[in-house]
This record gives sequence, structure tokens and C-alpha cells, in this order.
Amino acid sequence: PVFRKLLPLYFPRSEEEERASLPLIPADIGNSKGEPVVPERQIRIAEKPGTLEDDSEEESLDSDLGQVGTHAFARMEGDVDKQRKQILQGQMTDVALQKQHQRNYNRWLCRARAEDLSDIAALKALYQTGVDLCGRTVMILVGRNIPVTLIDIEKALLYFIHVMDHITVKEYVMVYFHTLTGEHNHLESEFLKNLYDIVDAKFKKNLKAFYFVHPTFRSKVSTWFFTTFSVSGLKDKVRYLDTLQQLFTCIQPEQIDIPPFVLDYDARVGSAHAQTHTHTHTFINNAHTDAHRDVVDTESITEVFRHFKER
Repeated sequence: PVFRKLLPLYFPRSEEEERASLPLIPADIGNSKGEPVVPERQIRIAEKPGTLEDDSEEESLDSDLGQVGTHAFARMEGDVDKQRKQILQGQMTDVALQKQHQRNYNRWLCRARAEDLSDIAALKALYQTGVDLCGRTVMILVGRNIPVTLIDIEKALLYFIHVMDHITVKEYVMVYFHTLTGEHNHLESEFLKNLYDIVDAKFKKNLKAFYFVHPTFRSKVSTWFFTTFSVSGLKDKVRYLDTLQQLFTCIQPEQIDIPPFVLDYDARVGSAHAQTHTHTHTFINNAHTDAHRDVVDTESITEVFRHFKER
């Protein structure tokens, strides 16, 4: 029964059977005879190397000798097992490491393009919007929309690579909204480190700024430790922004699609900042006036400190 099922895939008896077999066979089935095609093995070997049978073959031989060292076989890589052993022993050259990293990233990219990531896309946690004042593409990352405990983290990594691969070919900026995130929205530092190590070099080179909007004290400390000890190349690109008005000095409002809950939160925070600023200004003016009168109102000072403590 196994042979009856598999033989038609490789030896179809009709065009209908061939069409039915196409979705079930690998993308690369070799040449017309089903043989594997390896360019490095396609080497022309003369019948009698170095011997001319007649003068008419002299030009052909000169042509062949002129291509010595340019054939694909001459550019073959060394022993793969030896390279991997060198990697483990820390003896790999920078060029070889770059090639190894590129191959690894290409494997992740192929997986990302082949896998169904619609469930991750539905979260609307990562999306493209307009451009900043310098004309660079703006990518949005919404922390609250990342339910870390409910999603497949590996699929999230694949989705990030799938979305960002064509964006990162030129300069871009990231805007991360930390607004109203909880413990279940925080990605592990190990995952972020793994992501940073996997992505292509263009991701890091063309990222010009990472805007961290509505950070908390704890998130600032965590980010500082992460960018200092894990991904030092990112540290100088992080910008902490407490309000959207600060963000609008870099990106015009009409160029960025902001979630409604972020706008609502920013409006409340902005109002609180304004009230605090008004109280502070009033206190300073009163203190300045009292200083001229050599009068100190201890009750007013106590009231202001109580106000700051509540804020």
C-alpha cells in the first residue's frame, strides 16, 4: 500500500495524476531525470587532461585554463563540521561568523514566510504607520497588545521577522507604547536578547531611534540594564518620552496611528502634569513673596508637600 501511494508521485501515469501529485512533492526535485543538481559538482573533466588531440582544441584549452580558480568548485566552503567545531571553540573568523549568522537568519525568514501567523497579526501589536520628520519609516509596537502568557513566543518572533524584513532595508524608527502594560505584557529579556541575536545586521544598522513612550521607573531601570549588558548597540538609540507632545516633536501627529487608550491615558497624565506645574508655580511665587516679608507659612509648605506625595 505504501508503494501504491508513493510511486505515482514520482512516476505519474497521466497528466491528471501528475497535477494531483504536485502539492505533495518537494519544491526541488532535481533535473529532468530526477537527479539532484549541485553546481559545485558540475566540473568538466577532459578525456586526457593536459594532452591536445589536435590543434583545433588549443583555443578551447586556453579558455578552460583561463577560468581556473573562477569555477564554483574553487569557491566551495571548507569542512562544515570543522567550522562548527571552530565556532564552539571560539576560533571562527569574523567573516565566517557573519556567513553563519546570515544563513541562520535566512532559515528563520523562510519559516516566517511559510507559516500561518494570522493569529499574531490579529493582535495589532506591531504595524507600520507614516514617516518621521526626517522621512524615515515609523514602526509602532504596542506593549499592551502582547499577551505574553497566551501566545506562541516563537511565532511572535517569526511574525516580527516577517513584518520587519522589508522595512529594515532602509532607515527606520520604532515607537514603543508602554502605556498601561501589566506583568503579562512584559517580554522576557532572554527572548529579546535571542531576537536581537537572530535578526539580520540591517535591523541594527538602519534603526535610528527607539522611542519609549510612557515609561515607568521600573521599565527605565530594566531597559538600562538590558541595553547596557545585553545589547549595548541599542543603548544610544533609546529615547524616553513621558508624553505624546514630546513624541510629536519628532513625528507629526498625522503621520502616526496611535491607539485610543494611549490618547486617553496621555490626556489624563497631561492634565495631572499641568496641575502639578500650576501648584509648583504658585508655591514658588508665594515663597518668594513671603521671603521679602520674612514670613514663613508652615501650613502652606505642609500642604504643598502633601500634594506632591499624593501625585
